[in-house]
Amino acid sequence: MKDTLHFIVSAIVDNPDAVAIEENEEDGMLNLTISVAPEDMGKVIGKEGKVIRSIRNIMKIKAMKFDKRIKISLAETANE
Repeated sequence: MKDTLHFIVSAIVDNPDAVAIEENEEDGMLNLTISVAPEDMGKVIGKEGKVIRSIRNIMKIKAMKFDKRIKISLAETANE
């Protein structure tokens, strides 16, 4: 799951080396947190959130195949 998500996000952003995905599982829910460079955050979110919504839908389909529940979130970066 993590590898698939990393592949999708890396293809969207300008700085694929800055993409990091944190994975943890609790209570049967797989939590994936995406971290990208601050300048790429808008590309991952997309206009009106359409890109991140599409990524979540694609990953939800894959999670169903493995009979898992999944939650994908974006890590907020502190503006310095």
